[in-house]
Amino acid sequence: MRFLFMTVVAISGLAVAVWAETRRVGSEQTTFLREVIAPEQIARGEALYAETCASCHGADLEGAPDWRRRNADGRMPAPPHDETGHTWHHADRDLFNITRLGVGGVVPGYESDMPAYQDVLSDAEIIAVLAFIKSTWPERQRIAQARITENEGDGS
Repeated sequence: MRFLFMTVVAISGLAVAVWAETRRVGSEQTTFLREVIAPEQIARGEALYAETCASCHGADLEGAPDWRRRNADGRMPAPPHDETGHTWHHADRDLFNITRLGVGGVVPGYESDMPAYQDVLSDAEIIAVLAFIKSTWPERQRIAQARITENEGDGS
């Protein structure tokens, strides 16, 4: 019984530590998307997107075909990052962390084909990719996403 209790305490502590690290990393890195983004940064993000993201999310940010239905393996296909998808429904911190840590790094136990890019792209490169994605959204989606970010308290 004592072993079970100690195991539960250890797992709970680990979960809190992962959550805290995710919040820390995200809060330090997401003020970028509220600032004016230089055209060079967006261009760099577009090139990085083409190299690292387009094979799954589409060259035109359109996502995988039938992206709302699970694949045969039970995983969800890559969603679009244009205004037809749900990317703009997420706060800056969440977008950064999902890209940096992968979906499984943000939602433990969730199986996804979305890998972690922390060893592939620098934080600045992730920021550039997200700046590019956001630059393609119509004003309505950019404003809505900025409000979501503000309500989440990102970057403060």
